[in-house]
Amino acid sequence: MATAIFICIGVLFNIFGCIGLIRLPDVYNRLQSATKCVTLGCCSILIGVAIHFGISDAFFKALFAIPIIFFSSTVAAHALIRGAYHFGAKLDKRTVKDDYKDAVK
Repeated sequence: MATAIFICIGVLFNIFGCIGLIRLPDVYNRLQSATKCVTLGCCSILIGVAIHFGISDAFFKALFAIPIIFFSSTVAAHALIRGAYHFGAKLDKRTVKDDYKDAVK
């Protein structure tokens, strides 16, 4: 039962991330949506896999993959956003704050 709950939560997060890629206005919001939702979705699915298989090779592989996905996806999203800003991707007109304006030269 717990396996199904974690996997369903993970699939829902992944679906919300995909909807965010389609619906959000600019590249920065899209990357933020995709990174957060897909990271949480994949980690939830891996927790469900770990619970399902119990103490086995799959359990340890799932637990090993969770921090790798968590840290690598956030660092990759940060690098992509900085690159997009550096190459001139425009912010949406509704953007309130530009944190990179003074940081990127």
